[in-house]
Amino acid sequence: MVSAKEDGNERRPDKGKANRIRSLLGVGYWVQGFRCFPWMAINFFLKDSVKVDPSTLQILQNSANLPMVGKPLYGVVSDAVYISGQHRVPYIAFGAFLQAVSWLAIAIFSQSNISIFTMSLYLLLSNLGASIAEVANDAIVAEMGKSKMSYSASSGKLQSFVWMASSVGGVLGNLLGGIAIDRFSPQSMLLFFGLLLVLQFFITISVPERSLNLPKSSSNVGIRKQLSELLTALRKPEIAYSITWFAASYAIIPVLTGTMFFYQTQYLKIDASVLGISKVFGQAVMLLWGVIYNSSLKSVQPRKLIEAIQVIMAVFMISDVLFTKGIYRQMGVPDSVYVVVFSGVLEVLFFFKILPFSIMIAQLCPPGCEGSLMAFVMSALALAFIVSGYLGVALASYVVVTGNDFSGFPLGLLIQAVCTLLPLFWSSWIPDDVKSKTRTE
Repeated sequence: MVSAKEDGNERRPDKGKANRIRSLLGVGYWVQGFRCFPWMAINFFLKDSVKVDPSTLQILQNSANLPMVGKPLYGVVSDAVYISGQHRVPYIAFGAFLQAVSWLAIAIFSQSNISIFTMSLYLLLSNLGASIAEVANDAIVAEMGKSKMSYSASSGKLQSFVWMASSVGGVLGNLLGGIAIDRFSPQSMLLFFGLLLVLQFFITISVPERSLNLPKSSSNVGIRKQLSELLTALRKPEIAYSITWFAASYAIIPVLTGTMFFYQTQYLKIDASVLGISKVFGQAVMLLWGVIYNSSLKSVQPRKLIEAIQVIMAVFMISDVLFTKGIYRQMGVPDSVYVVVFSGVLEVLFFFKILPFSIMIAQLCPPGCEGSLMAFVMSALALAFIVSGYLGVALASYVVVTGNDFSGFPLGLLIQAVCTLLPLFWSSWIPDDVKSKTRTE
C-alpha cells in the first residue's frame, strides 16, 4: 500500500515534467499562432510594393503551403529516427532554425528588389521548417494524450491548452501586425519575427527531451517499419473514412481569401489596422472556442459538433453575399464593423473543426505511430487547403473578379456557401462513439 506522503513525492516530479511539456509546447504553439504577423507584412508587401493581382496573391499564398503536404514523411522520420536519443525536441529546434533563416533572408534581401520567385523559395523554406516543428509538437500532444501517466493530458486538456496557446499567439500577432503595418516597413516586421524564431531555437535546445518523460516506444524501429505501422492504421475504416471526409470537407470549398483581401483593402479602402483588429477578434473567438470546448463540449459526439460547425460556416458565407451587395450598409452597419466581427469570425470558423477532430483521431490512433498519423492528418488538411485555394482562383476567374471589378464577387461567395454544405451528405463517415486506445491495450 502506498502512503499519502509517497504518493505526493511521486506526483511532484510528474507535475514538474508536465510543466516542462507545457512550457515547450506553449512556446511552440504560440509562435505557430504568431506566424500571422509576418504573413500580414507579406500580403501588404506583395499588394502594395510588388503590385500583384488577387489571383496571383492567392496562388502564392497556397503554393507556399506545399511543404505542409510532406508532413507524413516528417512524422515517420520523427517517429523512427532518433538524434542523440531524442526524436521530438531536435526536430522542433531544426524547424525553428529553418524558419529563422528564411524570414531573416526575406527581411534582408527584400530591400533590394527581391523577385517573386526568390521570395517564393524562402516562403517554401519557412513553411518546411514550420511543418517539421508542428509535426514534432503534434506528436508530443498525441503521445501525452494517450499516456495514462499524464494528468495534464487527460480528457483533451493538453490539446485544449496548445489550441489556446496558438490562439493567444494569433491574437497578439494580428493585433501587433495591424498596428505595425502602418508604422514600420514590412522588412522590419519580418526581421522582428526572424529574431523571435532565433529565441525559440535557443529555448528549445535548452530542454533535454529525457526531462519530459515522453512515452517510449518498445524499440527504435526503422522508417520502413514505421511506414508499415502508419499504413496499418490507415487501413482501419474508422480512421480512413474520417480523414477522407475531413480533408474533402475543406477541399470542396473554393475559398476566395485573396479576392476578399483585395475587396476590403482596394475596393472598400478598409484600413490595415481594421483588418488587424478583425483578425484579433477572430483569434479571440477561437481562444474562446477552446475554452468552451474544454469545459462544455467534450462529451458531444464529434460528428454532431463538426456538422454544426459546417452549417455555421455556410451561414456566414451567405452573410458575406449580403455584405458585398451592400445590404448591411443600407441597414446602417458600417463596413468596418462587419469586417471586424463577421469576417473575423468566418476566418477562424474554418479551423473550429480541427480541435474535436484531432482529439478524436488521437483516441483512434494505434500506439506507436502517433507522430506519423497526426502528421498525415495535417498533411491531408494542408493539401485540402491548397486545392481549396486553387479552386478559389478558378472560381474568381469564372465569375470574372479582378483587382478593379468585383461585380461577380457575390455570385462566387454564394457558390462557395453551397459547396460548404455538400460534405454534410456523407458525414456518416465520421464515427459516433470513439474510445481511446492506450499503450497498454
